[in-house]
Amino acid sequence: MSETTSQATSPTTRTPVDFWFDPVCPWAWMTSRWVLEVEKVRDIEVRWHVMSLAVLNEDRLDELPASYAEHMRPGGITWAPVRVVIAAQQLHGDEAVGKLYTALGTRFHNQGLGPSRDSIAAALADAGLPADLIDHMDQDTYDTELRASHKEGIEKVGQEVGTPVIAVPGPDGTEVAFFGPVVTPTPQGDQAARLWDGTLAVASVPGFYELKRTRTKGPDFSNL
Repeated sequence: MSETTSQATSPTTRTPVDFWFDPVCPWAWMTSRWVLEVEKVRDIEVRWHVMSLAVLNEDRLDELPASYAEHMRPGGITWAPVRVVIAAQQLHGDEAVGKLYTALGTRFHNQGLGPSRDSIAAALADAGLPADLIDHMDQDTYDTELRASHKEGIEKVGQEVGTPVIAVPGPDGTEVAFFGPVVTPTPQGDQAARLWDGTLAVASVPGFYELKRTRTKGPDFSNL
């Protein structure tokens, strides 16, 4: 076999990066667009999973601001998008998750339309998914699967954080998982790569828990 043929037929193994998101969170959206930038400049493959802020907060609603808690209660607007995403995953496979997340996030955040029924319906069309998936926004058909996906992600980092959660194989084969990073605007190109390399470097240190500073501005979608 020639060298050229061997190179052409040898598969490229990219490092899997598991990413848990709730589509209503603007900060998770920023981070998700960052990992897609990283995918262009580092040998990684992002795999999308749904988690739920409503599930995360369901036992502490009384501790939350009233308006925020209302969104998290059964029937609140936070439930609808994650239910549609998990239904898409269950009925149309894992590939549907990333496509639908991109469509939802673009409408919710970039276009400022929020998680309304009309936005979700339009996002389904954008993602090339059946329109009748919208019926799952107020159905609990796949709540067991939703909770299982959420649990898988959140148990990697603990209950004191939120979305997104990222998990990657560590340098010694042990999984490295973390919340965040929280960043705005979305880093691109070399800046995206530097942030990725630095995040993995600190997250891979046993016993490392936190870097943080006060946020001075909200999510900036201007470069998306």
